[in-house]
Amino acid sequence: MSKSHPHKARKRFGQNFLHDVGIIRRIVACIAPKEGQRVVEIGPGKGALTEGIISATKRMDVVELDRDLIPILRVNLFRYPDLNVHEADAMKFDFSSLAQDGNIRVVGNLPYNISTPLIFHLLSFAEQIDDMHFMLQKEVVDRLAARPGDNLYGRLSVMAQYYCRVESLFIVGPESFDPPPKVDSAIVRMVPHKTLPCVAQDLKMLEDMVRIGFQQRRKTLRNNYKGVLNDEEFAALDIDPSLRPERLDVDDFVRIANLVSKRG
Repeated sequence: MSKSHPHKARKRFGQNFLHDVGIIRRIVACIAPKEGQRVVEIGPGKGALTEGIISATKRMDVVELDRDLIPILRVNLFRYPDLNVHEADAMKFDFSSLAQDGNIRVVGNLPYNISTPLIFHLLSFAEQIDDMHFMLQKEVVDRLAARPGDNLYGRLSVMAQYYCRVESLFIVGPESFDPPPKVDSAIVRMVPHKTLPCVAQDLKMLEDMVRIGFQQRRKTLRNNYKGVLNDEEFAALDIDPSLRPERLDVDDFVRIANLVSKRG
């Protein structure tokens, strides 16, 4: 694996470097990279996970914001001439630019402070992504994979599952990182649907209806959608307005959004 180089983890970049060789091998096994695949890693750090992947794929793209890490990365992975390093902010990066000759696979140990908005950014490229494997704060993974009725089921769950099949794979303890974070992490697999199980006529409307639905979790749908939907419309949708939002599945939210879109 990659050699050690002095680089102090920067809090502003949310850096926690993975160093546990056993965990790295386990993540690579879950990803199962193959030669010729276009794998893109977000935040490669010093290249610990990168090396495990590129040794199989032979070529790879990485997106790194911390310019001080890039020389370290190039030294650690000097044996791989087809490593393409993009010095960029993943939150603003156009991932479709890497999918010109086929879909991409995305991996990364995502900073806790930007993980949710970064996932929403990536979901906008879902049609060009075969799958995503991320290390995230365990609570974020639990929210992504939560099912209707779960305490953590919410806006992130609905929007992620609209686009993807989501699977929580395994937990990673703080001791696997330098510096160790204060919380457990987990690996999540997100596989974009080839054909959406339910289709929103207006994605912005779906996002708005999900946001409104979960604005006050403890209140009923009737309260949360007051002025948006009436009891007759709930009846037409076969949705009980006395339920709380966490009882609705993705299809329910899509049908609400499509009704409001159609009504204008």
